[in-house]
Amino acid sequence: MRVAVVGIGGVGGYYGGRLAYTYPPGSEHEVVFYCRGAHMEAIRKNGLKLIARDGEWMARPSLVTDTPAEMGTVDVALFCVKGYDLLEAARSMAVAISPRTVVIPLGNGVDNDETLKQGLCTGDVLNGCAYISTHVEAPGVVEQTGGSRKLFFGNPDGRTEPYRLIEEILKAAGIDAALSANILEEVWTKFIFIGPVSGVTSLHGVTIGQAIDDPGLRKQLSGMMSEVEALARKKGVELPGDVVEQSLEKAGAFPRDTKSSMQLDVESGRRTELDTMLGYVVRQGRELGVPASVHSSVCESLRRKTR
Repeated sequence: MRVAVVGIGGVGGYYGGRLAYTYPPGSEHEVVFYCRGAHMEAIRKNGLKLIARDGEWMARPSLVTDTPAEMGTVDVALFCVKGYDLLEAARSMAVAISPRTVVIPLGNGVDNDETLKQGLCTGDVLNGCAYISTHVEAPGVVEQTGGSRKLFFGNPDGRTEPYRLIEEILKAAGIDAALSANILEEVWTKFIFIGPVSGVTSLHGVTIGQAIDDPGLRKQLSGMMSEVEALARKKGVELPGDVVEQSLEKAGAFPRDTKSSMQLDVESGRRTELDTMLGYVVRQGRELGVPASVHSSVCESLRRKTR
């Protein structure tokens, strides 16, 4: 299989790095990277250095390009770009996607599959998510700092058998991947965690551990998580009855000094996923009649902070 990893930032760098290390050029499976700029040039010259909590690897993909047409048609495409770049990335990658290409988003949102369908207009588009904290340390270097590294993917219609080989390829690369027959539950279970954690840590400039330990911030987290839970149920997504408590425990399991990806973007003055994450809850809550006052407050405060 030819596997394209779209976006070699933190998430794409970790999973793409594991894949390219396991399947170097000439292997049964071919791994190709889509990225740009100095990062692309460094990987072309020296390979991708992956520094993770479970080891270090130097990975060399079969191709590193900023021109998707050079890939030919791919069998699998892992989209690992930020939510605000997803539609543009999909439109760029359309030339390499056939109706049989399995497309898997690993971003933070819950509607990434719909964005991909809009941009690609073809492909077998699934949904997915990953629990990992990573960042680009320098051009050609990606560091993983936290998270379980667990990856979930699946078809919202519940079918699993057509995708077993992909699961096997990921697992053989040392990736803790799970093909789920209930991917909407998995995606929303992550969203109920990552959105509030991103909002609170970014707004208050605290680590995940500090947010959990502070009673006031923990209450804010819990309130936001309850709003996401209510929205999910309004959309017909079944979640565990104690999903808020589980989400708080999940946050508490991260190393105390872990910063959210959005928080790192805020601190660096980069564009954030505020609108595609917290803004999504506010917009959908308004449309479906689900109260989202805590999200609205945090969202507006963050907009003022990042202007």
